[in-house]
Amino acid sequence: MSARVFHLLAARPYRIGMAATTHTVTNQAPPLVGYDVFTADRALSEAVERHTAPELVDEVREELAGLGRTAGSAQAQEWGVLANENPPKLRTHDRYGNRIDEVEFHPSWHRLLGKAVSAGLTDAWGRPAGHVRRAAGFLVWTQAEGGHGCPVSMTHAAVPALRTDPALAAEWEPRLTSHVYEEGLRPAAEKGGVLFGMGMTEKQGGSDVRANTTSAVPLSADGEYVLTGHKWFCSAPMSDGFLVLAQAPGGLTCFLVPRVLADGTRNAFAIQRLKDKLGNKSNASSEVEFDGTWARRVGEEGRGVRTIIEMVAATRLDCVIGSAAIMRQAVAQAVHHASYRSAFGGLLVEKPLMRNVLADLALESEAATTLALRLAAAYDADTEEERAFLRLAVPAAKYWVTKRCTPVAGEALECLGGNGYVEESGMPRLLREAPLNSIWEGSGNVQALDVLRALQREPQAINAFLQEVGKARGADHRLDAAIKDLLTELSDLDGIEARARRLVERMALVLQGSLLVRWAPSQVADAFCASRLGGDWGAAFGTLPHSLDLASVVERARAEV
Repeated sequence: MSARVFHLLAARPYRIGMAATTHTVTNQAPPLVGYDVFTADRALSEAVERHTAPELVDEVREELAGLGRTAGSAQAQEWGVLANENPPKLRTHDRYGNRIDEVEFHPSWHRLLGKAVSAGLTDAWGRPAGHVRRAAGFLVWTQAEGGHGCPVSMTHAAVPALRTDPALAAEWEPRLTSHVYEEGLRPAAEKGGVLFGMGMTEKQGGSDVRANTTSAVPLSADGEYVLTGHKWFCSAPMSDGFLVLAQAPGGLTCFLVPRVLADGTRNAFAIQRLKDKLGNKSNASSEVEFDGTWARRVGEEGRGVRTIIEMVAATRLDCVIGSAAIMRQAVAQAVHHASYRSAFGGLLVEKPLMRNVLADLALESEAATTLALRLAAAYDADTEEERAFLRLAVPAAKYWVTKRCTPVAGEALECLGGNGYVEESGMPRLLREAPLNSIWEGSGNVQALDVLRALQREPQAINAFLQEVGKARGADHRLDAAIKDLLTELSDLDGIEARARRLVERMALVLQGSLLVRWAPSQVADAFCASRLGGDWGAAFGTLPHSLDLASVVERARAEV
């Protein structure tokens, strides 16, 4: 029986003999399926057009619309469900007792990952408008399923770290940026494309990577080492290679660890267990042990943090993009539900209080998307000023956008009522996924301290940041007042670490406000400035000033099927 016939039968009145109808399905929103995730997202599609050269716009829009149609399809949504219902399994040994350390994934995981790679989501560093089109694609495709975005992100982000060693970059970059996905462990030279993971965190150190104890002993060949130690969190252990930090004779150093050596033998890479996580169920996070593990040095000894920091910056941007994707999907589902569900004599979306909630959520989503694409455009520009801007804007955005993701997902779930609390709606998976990006690549305090470090040591960074927010000066009095207040805060260094979160929050909000005032429709910018910058906002979503044009804000967020 086809799904269509099944649903037609299910919708008919159910009778037993001559009894009255006992179950007719009415007043339920249809599934949000069969739509173009990219084109339906006005904030995203406008940002792509804004940050793409005119001669490339049609090509990029066509590319992203194709990906958007696939992301919104019933098939892709089913892949996402199956990949999470069938999480990865660790196989430490084969039937004969030989150590193999392999992770098995459901076929849906491989389909999701294969589509991401073929769509160029690991390839931003050489293409025209590469970072904008890749960021938009990542935002679109991870709405189908977020967990597989982890290896996609790390593979993309490994490129700048490897470029510190031209020989390594020449060997590995073509594999990392390939649009070919090949599962299975084989020598990298035999594969059409590879994936990379990362291993920094250890039990005793966490974010304090300088406390790492994994040791690296040089071999006779230049640049080759043997590693001994452990990693408490090693992401995507099925990957072909990993960038890890270890203590060499000259200090903390970055290394490339391949899973399979050039001669086809397995490198010493013992996966002790997979983490049982709150969310991100489709993705494998592991604890690994190195014992005589062959590695190649990346960069100079003692400069491991400096070498790997570009990778960290790129994955932090993906935390922003990934959170924007979760928020967008949550808001799209909430608006869709409210547009079909009736209560108390009318559609929910027409009720003033529900409209206020939806508009508030939509503002948060659009602000996150607009900021994420602005950061991606800065990577494409790659000027001295834009690099200085990113130095502050990335950790500030990572701090704030990822912090906002969880409450947005929770409030959007509530918009669906009891239906949203049921797994079939997909909303619980979004809610479980939401906190991860705030933790991954340094939690909130790490981001706030990183901003302080840049403020104290890199004056060009704050200059570039203030130049960016100043581009909207004079356009909205609430934004002007917020910029003035921020400058006052920045001038006072007394107790700055204890109030770092407040400072970084204000920096992110002022930056979002500036971008929306310049580029968003007036009703969106007005509502954002009135609430986030003007102080006319409560402690919960749905407390926007009632005099704003909230209907237009909600309509803009609607995903048309």
